[in-house]
Amino acid sequence: MSLHRQLQQRAAKGRPIRVGLIGAGKFGSMYLAQVPRTPGVHLAAIADLSPDNARANLQRVGWAAERLNATSLDDALKSGTTHLSDDWQALVRHPAIDVVVECTGHPIAAVDHCLEAFAHGKHVVNVTVEADAFCGPLLARRAADAGVVYSLAFGDQPALICDLVDWARTCGFPVVAAGRGHKWLPHFCTSTPETVWGYYGLTPEQATRGGLNPKMFNSFLDGSKPSIESTAVANATGLAVPSDGLLYPPGSIDQIPNLTRPRSEGGVLERKGMVEVISSLRPDGTPIDYDIRMGVWVTVEAETDYIKHCFEEYNAQTDDSGRYFTLYKRWHLIGLEVGLSVASVALRGEPTGVATGWHADVVATAKRDLKPGELLDGEGGYTVWGKLQPAAKSVAMGGLPLGLAHDVKLIRPVAQGQSLTWADVAIDTGTHAYRIRQQMESLLTPDS
Repeated sequence: MSLHRQLQQRAAKGRPIRVGLIGAGKFGSMYLAQVPRTPGVHLAAIADLSPDNARANLQRVGWAAERLNATSLDDALKSGTTHLSDDWQALVRHPAIDVVVECTGHPIAAVDHCLEAFAHGKHVVNVTVEADAFCGPLLARRAADAGVVYSLAFGDQPALICDLVDWARTCGFPVVAAGRGHKWLPHFCTSTPETVWGYYGLTPEQATRGGLNPKMFNSFLDGSKPSIESTAVANATGLAVPSDGLLYPPGSIDQIPNLTRPRSEGGVLERKGMVEVISSLRPDGTPIDYDIRMGVWVTVEAETDYIKHCFEEYNAQTDDSGRYFTLYKRWHLIGLEVGLSVASVALRGEPTGVATGWHADVVATAKRDLKPGELLDGEGGYTVWGKLQPAAKSVAMGGLPLGLAHDVKLIRPVAQGQSLTWADVAIDTGTHAYRIRQQMESLLTPDS
């Protein structure tokens, strides 16, 4: 409860948290919009592959041009301004930077950025949750070995879900289920960048006018991103995942307590203590009123009649039995909330979500019948989508991680809906990403 006061104290003493941002796209720009309004934080450096685009985004969010006049990072530190370049290595290696915010959205690059930051004693707030789903448990171990903090980014749904789970457990409630909302129908898993806007309700012209990336938006629609984010939550909280992928039960907010009970009690869960995603669409495609599409939730259980009666006395929204209660946030504000992670990491030495074990994985799954010789195009593309699996199941089947299903060639046919394995593709075993994944599989024991 004291982060803002501590930030004010740092500002008064002239000792701001010095932050470096890698990637100034949409998510990064939202964080940049808040930095000038946050005491005790100095955004000293920005690294982006296109400094010109980053500069345009900074102007769009209201930064004055003179804030970007620093000729070097040292100059920025002296003047209190910001140095903008395309050199991420100089950013993470500078001794004055306290926290690196990784915001590229590129999972393989993000792994490199995180590891290099750890090697130079920097805390990392990782916005690129795809990298966390790919090898978050190993990143957490590497950070701990280096004596720094690695954290999911507050504002993104995984960290917000972790916060709700922590609230529940700290209050003494057993967590029955936790997750997010999503606009989902089963056939969305075959969506491609060509079909995504129709499902979203936009025309291609509207999407082009807004500068929207169809592949990125399709990764949300086709179920890849919900699986990625659910993996991050499961690995951070220890919650289990469904044995054969997310179920996406449809329901309004007041129906979540009934839905997120064990099947033996009328719900959809295989057992208590699982992640799940609630759909905002009925099976016929009609929208559900008062949905949780943009929000997060946690369902807890009253273990005694006294607690159950407390739910009733305080008019809490419960299931039909009165034993299961859901707390929720209907919205998440994405990059506008990342400052909480920066402050928590730098001031408390505490992450806002971090992998504590390897419980879940995201396996590349064929969107259509695939032929030998085809090139996989990764998350949100034309060939594969990401399916949530228990980590033990993924490893046992030799499942191909979604993070490696990009620019790799198929060597044998894969039927639509079938999960891909390492044996289905020609992987370049010399890549850093492959070595990182193999290190994780050799060092960590997956839990079901």
